[in-house]
Formats: sequence, C-alpha cells, structure tokens
Amino acid sequence: MEKILMARAKQAGRRITLGADNAYDTADHVANLRAVEVTPHVTQNNAIGKTGRSRRSAFDERTARYPGYGMSQTQRAMIECVFGWGKQHGTMRETKHRGIGGVAADFMLNLIAYNLIRISKLLPA
Repeated sequence: MEKILMARAKQAGRRITLGADNAYDTADHVANLRAVEVTPHVTQNNAIGKTGRSRRSAFDERTARYPGYGMSQTQRAMIECVFGWGKQHGTMRETKHRGIGGVAADFMLNLIAYNLIRISKLLPA
C-alpha cells in the first residue's frame, strides 16, 4: 500500500491525506503513513477499553487541530451513509451473486437507486 500512496503523492505534487475509521488508529499504521509523507486523517480512537482505561490515539492533536481534518471526517461520514443505506434498504448486506462482475453490477444498482432517492429529495416540491 505504501508504494501506491507514494505514487499518488508524487502524482499530486504535494502532501496527500488518507482518511480511515478508528480501527486504523494504531501506532504502526500512523508511522507508516508518516514515513511515506501521507497525513493520516483517521478517526481518533479514544474509547474506554475493557479494563476501564481510556485508550490514547496513535497521533497527537497536531493533525486533528486543522480544519482539513474536520472536513475529511465529515466527508468520510457522508460516504459511510451510502454504504449504510445499501445494507439497510438495498441488497448489499448479502449479495446473491458470485464473481466480481455480478457483485459490481449489484453494487452499481444500489448506488443508482440511492442517487435516485437523493435526487427526488433535492428537487423543489
């Protein structure tokens, strides 16, 4: 994955960011991202563990204090909404197809249905 990120950063010509959920808030993952000069925009995992102790996030507040981090988290939540709709209302919870082609077609059909519903809500009454 580091090679792909380095190629994307070189193509962009500037430092890039990578958003992820709190499962990726680990010290080694954040260190690997920083090593290839990618800014980690992972959700901070400051939850209370099973032992009752508060978990510390793998990256400090220097990344989370910038407005770009907040925008990245907002965009990530909007993307997650699409997948949540597909699982709850669409057919993405359990696909009935085998192979990349069938699953991709089913996924695309879910995206089309979600967009049609969104369009109807965006149009004036």
